[in-house]
Amino acid sequence: MGRRSELINAWVAGALPARGRARCRVRRRRACEDRPVSTAAERDLTQTLALPSVGLAPETEELRAEVREFLAKERAEGRFIPRCDVWLSGWDERFSRELGARGWLGMTLPLEYGGQGRTALDRYVLTEELLAAGAPVAAHWVADRQIGPSLLRFGTEAQKQRYLPRIAAGECYFGIGMSEPDSGSDLASVRTRAARVDGGWRLTGTKVWTSGAHHAHAFFALARSEPVQDGNRHAGLSQFIVELDSPGVQINPIRLLTGAHHFNEVVLDGVFVPDELVLGEIGAGWHQVTSELAYERSGPERFLSTFPLLVALVGELSSAGADALGESGLRELGALVSRVWTLRRLSLGIAASLTAGAAADVPAAMVKDLGTRYESEVIDAARLLVSIPPDPGAESGFARLLADAVLHAPGFTLRGGTNEILRGVVARGLGLR
Repeated sequence: MGRRSELINAWVAGALPARGRARCRVRRRRACEDRPVSTAAERDLTQTLALPSVGLAPETEELRAEVREFLAKERAEGRFIPRCDVWLSGWDERFSRELGARGWLGMTLPLEYGGQGRTALDRYVLTEELLAAGAPVAAHWVADRQIGPSLLRFGTEAQKQRYLPRIAAGECYFGIGMSEPDSGSDLASVRTRAARVDGGWRLTGTKVWTSGAHHAHAFFALARSEPVQDGNRHAGLSQFIVELDSPGVQINPIRLLTGAHHFNEVVLDGVFVPDELVLGEIGAGWHQVTSELAYERSGPERFLSTFPLLVALVGELSSAGADALGESGLRELGALVSRVWTLRRLSLGIAASLTAGAAADVPAAMVKDLGTRYESEVIDAARLLVSIPPDPGAESGFARLLADAVLHAPGFTLRGGTNEILRGVVARGLGLR
């Protein structure tokens, strides 16, 4: 019961105003004190939210030290300057290939596919070090995070041989073809159609917010391969591997407030996808894509996008001294630091659950909801506690990190599923709807 209460408290603390949080805490405490889990529904709920306690092995901590040494050297040699939201904006194929050469991409893939056969916790430690350093990881990010595991689980042997070794080498980059105009996070409403033709399928439709599509080699496209029957929109969906240099693919930029080009609209105009590039089973797309989303929503990128700014904030406040900060400022800073550690603990637990093959969709939605709002709160604190204004023209330092974070913040709570959708997932998992 304690673990369940901890997770629910964390979620409610972010989802309700202060008065509502206090009332809920009182009700939960009265309901849960000294009371065993007594019903099947409660036992199911506890199991849904249970996350294992995670301890990192000595070899994993050795990996952390090695990664830190590598990053310090790269930064000292001027190969990158720390930035916020690097897993979206930091496209650097040289850096990705360097990680691949060191065996730091596709770490959890089996050796026969170019991987290292290491644990998800090894990969987690590597990932959080890269994000904390503000290193340019966008080129390989999607392929390493979710395409590789999805191919390993649902792909054919030919597909695994075709893509996984190149993903592990940092030489093959993927996008995600889920969201569509007028669909957003309601994936079951996608209107991209897949029509059966001789030797394969013809895909027609439009995908939006496809990060890195103008650089990527391919993406997973979710499409409707059968009409909706009996009101069941989740049936009749399939996934396809679309090579982005195929005839009929048109990629249009969707620029950020800065004018930077990371997102794209991908128009599929009768694009032919051969049968050998169908991912998994025809009609099983909903199951496949929702299992894929657990990888997308639970990782440290969901609360570390603004971590370089938090580090810079601490540096600025440390130089000013505690007297200049005041008691309220110290409380604000302490709250930010303590929350990032809480989010890290939850995210690590999900990584361990995924390693064990356990379902983690509800905790993953929780972490994504909490984490992306936390990232924006780091920005608010930085603007409140330090008088340095954001400066997108600065080469580095607090002013540049703050500017990057402010300009990227509108997307934090949208990508990977809006907070409203995520709260629906959590509420359903808690038996509240």
